[in-house]
Amino acid sequence: MAGNSFGKNFTLTTFGESHGEAIGGIIDGCPAGITIDLEAVEAEMKRRKPGQSDIVTQRKEPDSVKFLSGIFEGVTTGTPIGFIIENTNQKSKDYSHIEKIYRPSHADFTYDKKYGNRDYRGGGRSSARETACRVAGGAIAKQMLTDITINAFVSSVGEIFIDKPYQDLDFSKTEETAVRCPDLPTAAKMIKRIKEIKKSGDTVGGTVTCVIKNVPIGLGEPVFDKLHADLGKAMLSINAVKGFEFGSGFCGAKMKGSEHNDLFNEDGSTQTNLSGGIQGGISNGMDIYFRVAFKPVATIMQKQQTIDSDGNTVEMQGKGRHDPCVVPRAVPIVEAMAALVLADFWLRLRLSKL
Repeated sequence: MAGNSFGKNFTLTTFGESHGEAIGGIIDGCPAGITIDLEAVEAEMKRRKPGQSDIVTQRKEPDSVKFLSGIFEGVTTGTPIGFIIENTNQKSKDYSHIEKIYRPSHADFTYDKKYGNRDYRGGGRSSARETACRVAGGAIAKQMLTDITINAFVSSVGEIFIDKPYQDLDFSKTEETAVRCPDLPTAAKMIKRIKEIKKSGDTVGGTVTCVIKNVPIGLGEPVFDKLHADLGKAMLSINAVKGFEFGSGFCGAKMKGSEHNDLFNEDGSTQTNLSGGIQGGISNGMDIYFRVAFKPVATIMQKQQTIDSDGNTVEMQGKGRHDPCVVPRAVPIVEAMAALVLADFWLRLRLSKL
């Protein structure tokens, strides 16, 4: 199975399955001499971990990261940083009923057809459990990007949207509610909706918006390595993601050029930022902002018709512990993937100046 590594200069390779002994990763390309705040790493992991509120899966995992190499006395050595995250609360029996059954909108069918077998316990390698490794890698990347701030938040759940521009939001309030929406009245509506959906045995989707500030001019390469192209790939690699837009996004397609153009100020900044901080694939120093769409979680607690590995039509119903809405726990994952992309391009820019 290929495709387990991300990045060119700053790379993250992950391994492990949802119900295996552990998951983990190797970070390569991290420069020597960076002081690592291990408490900050653990804080990032706690934001993603399951069981943190009554609107997410109740699987109880501490998600503590054990670093095996590449950090000595709290400082990076420049060698590969290896780490593991033990799985401590698997309930594989919750999945015995789907050993030969393909769950609708899951990777069961495609994995089985491509590889000839699959780990049906929690989805194995296709499980969102793998994203814990991304958050660990992103936590290290964030500590490289000392002046850059990355703030993601839930901007919608189902039909409930924040009706304010991100400039009017206080990101310090994002962690004040279980849904991670900085607009508290909207957050209350979102939480109520998720609880209603959960009670009915169903799931609901939503969007996560990310705002990156203090990005230096010059990150990104023309043609195939555009900064927004790598951000798009990063976000679309996250489980359950169905859409990515940056800057004006799809709304820009409705506008005229005279409305959409970002006119310059004398210092090189722009009067508006419909470009989303990236022009020609290269950061221009303005805020980078984008939105990521997540589908409803595929496992629902309602009966559905599906097929088994012999092609028979069967009825199934989800069991076990699952998120009724993935977006609250996706916030730190979006931030982590953004940090990995920026760290990679930051190293490219630095190397180009040597």
